[in-house]
Parts: sequence; structure tokens; C-alpha cells
Amino acid sequence: MTTDIQMLRFVATFLACLTLAFPATAQQADAPIQQLLQSQRDIIVESSRRTIGPAIDALANSGLPEAQVVMDKWQTRQMWVNTETGLFVYAEEVDRDTLRIFDFADGTEIGEVPDDGFDQLKPNSGIRGLIGTALVQFQLSDPDPDTRRRALDAIERGAEESHLAALRASLENETDTQILARKQRLERLLTIAYGETDAERIEAIQSFDGDLGVDVRAALNPLLSVRVEAANVLPTDPDIGQMLDPGSEQLSRDDAYALLVSADLAKPRISVEDQRNALIENIADGQVAGIQVATLNSQDARDMAYAALAEQGVVTAVATEAEVDQRLANHVFYERYVGAPPEVVFAAQAALNAIENKVAINQMFDLSLDALSLASIYFLAAIGLAITFGVMGVINMAHGEFIMMGAYTGYVVQLFIPDYTLSILVAIPLAFAITFGAGVAMERLVIRWLYHRPLETLLATFGISIALQQIAKNIFGTQARPLTAPGWLDGSLVINDIVSISYIRIAIFVLALLFLALFLFVMNRTRLGLEVRAVTQNPRMAASMGINPDKINMLTFGFGSGIAGIAGVAIGLYAKVTSEMGSDYIVQSFMTVVVGGVGNIWGTLLGATMVGFLQKGIEWFNPSNTLAAQTYMILFIILFIQFRPKGIIALKGRAAEA
Repeated sequence: MTTDIQMLRFVATFLACLTLAFPATAQQADAPIQQLLQSQRDIIVESSRRTIGPAIDALANSGLPEAQVVMDKWQTRQMWVNTETGLFVYAEEVDRDTLRIFDFADGTEIGEVPDDGFDQLKPNSGIRGLIGTALVQFQLSDPDPDTRRRALDAIERGAEESHLAALRASLENETDTQILARKQRLERLLTIAYGETDAERIEAIQSFDGDLGVDVRAALNPLLSVRVEAANVLPTDPDIGQMLDPGSEQLSRDDAYALLVSADLAKPRISVEDQRNALIENIADGQVAGIQVATLNSQDARDMAYAALAEQGVVTAVATEAEVDQRLANHVFYERYVGAPPEVVFAAQAALNAIENKVAINQMFDLSLDALSLASIYFLAAIGLAITFGVMGVINMAHGEFIMMGAYTGYVVQLFIPDYTLSILVAIPLAFAITFGAGVAMERLVIRWLYHRPLETLLATFGISIALQQIAKNIFGTQARPLTAPGWLDGSLVINDIVSISYIRIAIFVLALLFLALFLFVMNRTRLGLEVRAVTQNPRMAASMGINPDKINMLTFGFGSGIAGIAGVAIGLYAKVTSEMGSDYIVQSFMTVVVGGVGNIWGTLLGATMVGFLQKGIEWFNPSNTLAAQTYMILFIILFIQFRPKGIIALKGRAAEA
């Protein structure tokens, strides 16, 4: 019995070895795809990025449906070659020593074999890139939309002339509208570069008239490539561009003469140092070419001695400075278009000019959006100060710290409410309440004793601002704290490739408009606003009418501080939340109120707009130095106040006399 079991085991082991040694299915060695691979076998096996091109081209242009599978498996390192027969297969690793191989001809499984008789092809990154480019023509018509998108991505990264025909062939059967639009755009871009006739290239160029896409400019700019040439007389060829003057920015004097030398239109030059060394090497008996060394004390004399040596064949003849000037004056320098035929160049130049004009307009629009966004931020920061300083006349140097308190309130709320949208909705009224209370306390304890004493008010509030900063540092530390915006505020509103604005800044702009409406409603439609205006214009008369000026001053100061707190929540959504963040806005807030006109909310709005546009305009001229832009802005505003000390909108009547 034991003998029979051992015999069965032996037979099973023997059969397993036979299975591994001899595949279950014979490979189709005479299949067209295999024959093609065999014709390129040496190149494929000993491949390098410089030599592999013909093999990849042969596969891509073969028209065989199996070519896509071959290149796909080759690119992913699943392609193997039988060392004995030289036939190619693709394989899956069963274990460390066994492969499951498949026939390229029909994709059938050949069987499981030991990996000892097969070599794996491991193309490097360069070869994989070339294979990926060749695969594009197959992937453009793949049933999987993601595969087609990846093919379009590959074309955008590295377009080739062969892609144009593949793109055109895939347009008719494309069913996805978005992919079809991308294909049509790429087809026009490739037509610009690789179109067969000038007419179709010009038509493709004109189809992009006014298009702001970066890809369009990238396609058009190479067509304007030029080569600088020199001649005795300016040619009349149609591909001649502009003339160049030696010594200009486009063509330096040295480059111009080097061009003449390379065209055999002038003798080479020699540096002063090389000329001096050549003369020294040829000194004999105190002379150089029969000229006394003592007389070589000028450049003209040294040029003469060197020319004498050149006549004797001792040194190479070179040009003197006088000859250089003469040669440059006797020749013309010009640009010749080499990127495309003249008609195509002119069409590309016209399209680029139109695009550049549109780009300039859109850049101005984008700059205006940035300025408007910055103005809304300054208005938010200054609207509270417009109440405390503009209406009450209190110089509150701690206004920035109320902004900081509002931002930290939003941060603390998000620690307890993880939903960012809900946390912001809770933080806004809570920040108003906290800073309103802080403002009331500050007015009751400090400000009310210092009315009509601006210097003491400035010093007292400056001390309070330093104290509030230190308290914030003690509580929250010196590191910036995150105040995260809701997910629906992520990203930007993209109008085109040039103009965009973040959703957070749009939200701040809307919030600024809401605050403007709230302020106007409170001041013009409520009893509090009526009493505030009465106390501002004539406190004694208001008191005689039963209004409590102290109470109104307290509520007004608290209201302005509360608005600063809400502004802090909004500003904290995009700016860093630190104990010093208020200092970044206090100067701009005062400038906004003063420039706009003290005591006028419309003046504050215009002041914020002026400051925002002015700062962005200065930054546009000097984008690398924001600090310099702010400095110039302050200087400009100082000059502005000299000519209009009461601001853009000055108060009139009793309000101005109060």
C-alpha cells in the first residue's frame, strides 16, 4: 500500500514538472505581430532611448490590433522574451520562480513555466515615455472615457506630428461632448504646428482669435522664431522681419560683429590681453616686426605692430577697432522668420497681437478685482473705526485688537463646533457680543474720562492695545491659529485663464455690503441712530431733549467695537490669526476713514476703495516689494490730505461744526 502511494506521488510530481517544462498551448510563432517583433528583436532586447525609436514606430504604424497590447505590456514591464526561441510573450508572476505566460497573437494563456528561460524587458523612464506617446493613437478611441482623457493629457504634455491624424480619426466616433471639445481644440492646436498646407494652418490660427488660453500662445510663439542674419544689402525676401541696430537691446555690438565673422564677412577680433601677449612673444632686439617697443604706447601703435606680424604670417590677421566700426557700418542686420512660412507668420503675429490686447484688458480687470477685494477688506476693518473715530471723534488705537479678538473667537468656536459652516454662523454673533462687551467696558472705564482730549485718548488706547496683544499671547501663544473656511468657500471663481477671484474674497465683499446696509439702517432708520446723530452734532441740545449722551456714547463705541469683531472673523478666514494681526490693519483703517472723510460712511467706502486700488496699482508697478507699495501709498495719502484735509466727502453744516 505504501509503495502504491509513493508511486502515485512520483507520477504526480513528474506530471507537474512536465507541465512546467512544456506549456499547455503552443505559441503562434508565425503570427504577424510575432513576426514584427522578431524583425525588431535586437533593438527591443538591447534597447536604449536613443535607439528604440524605429521599433516603437514599427509597432505604432503596423496597423495590427495586437500592437496596442504589446506596447501596453512593454510599458508596464510585463513583456518577456524566451531566451531559447527568441519569441516574445507577456506574463504574470505566479511566484518567485514561475510565470503564467500569454501569447501576444490572441491573448490566450500558454501555460505556467519556470522563469529561468525568460528575460524580463525593463524599459527605463525615457523608453516608457516614448511608448506612452505612441500608445496615444490607440487610446484616443478606447471605449473607456478615462483612457481617452489620459491620452489627451499625454498629447498636451508632448504633442507630435503623428498625433494629428490620430486625433482627426477619433473625432467622428467621439460621444462624450467634453472630450470631443478637448479633441477639437487639440486638433486645431496641432494643425497650427503640423498642418499640411498653409491655408489650414492659417484657418486654425484665426479660429483662436482672442482666445486667452496659455496653450494657444504656446502654439503660436514658436511660429515667430527668428534667426539674426547679416548682409551687405537688406534682402527683399518675404520672410524678412525687422532690422536691428548693432549696440541695441536686441543686438549687442559684440554679437553683431561675431555674426559677421561667422558669415565670413569680417576678420575675427582679438582681445587687448591676447594682443599684448602676442606682441610680447614676438619681441626681438627691442623690436616687434621692426617697430621699437618704446613706441608701442598707444592702441593704434599696438594695432599697427600686430598687423605687421600678421603680414609676416607670424600671427593670425584680426580686425582693429576701426575696422570693426567700418564693417558694422557697411552691413545690415535683420531678422529672418524660420518658424513658419511668411503667410503663417503674419497670421500668427496678428493673432498674438489680438490676444495680447485682450490679455492686457483682462489683466487690468483682474487687478481691479484684486483691488476691489482689498478695498472690501479695508472697509470691513474700518467700518467700526468710522463709528468710534468718525462719529465720536475717539482715536482708538486698540481698534485692531478688537479685530484680533473677533478672529480668536472664531478659532475657539471651531474647537467646539467641528462643522465649519455652523461654526462661522455661531462665531459671527458671538464675536459681536464679546467685542461689544469689551468696547462698552473700555468706554466706561477709560474713554469716557478722556473725551475731547485726543492726545491722552491716543496714549491710553495704545497702551490698551499692547496689553490686549500680550493677553492674547499668554492665552493662545505666539503661533498662528487656524480659522478654517467652510468647504464651499474653497477654490476660486475662474472666469478665464487670467481672471479669477477666490470665493472667500467674494464672501468678504458681500459681507462688506451687508455691513454697509446694516450701518445705514441703524443710523437712519432706528432710534439709536437718530440719537447718535443728535449727540454727535450737539450733545447739549440732545441732552436737553431727554437723550442720555453718556449712554449713547457707550452704545456707539460698543457697536463700533462689535462690528470690528465680526470683521475679525471674516479677515481670519484668509489671514493668519495671531496676536499681532490687528496691527496689520490699524494704519489702513485710519487712512481709510481720514481719506474718505471723518464721520461719513460713504466717505469711508470711497476711502477704502481709493486705498485698495492705490495699493494694488503701486504693487503692479513693483510686485516684488509690498512694503515699498505701502510706503508709497502712505506718502501719496499724506499729499492728498494736504490738498483735501477734510477727505473725499467733507461734512457740511452743523455736522461739520460739531
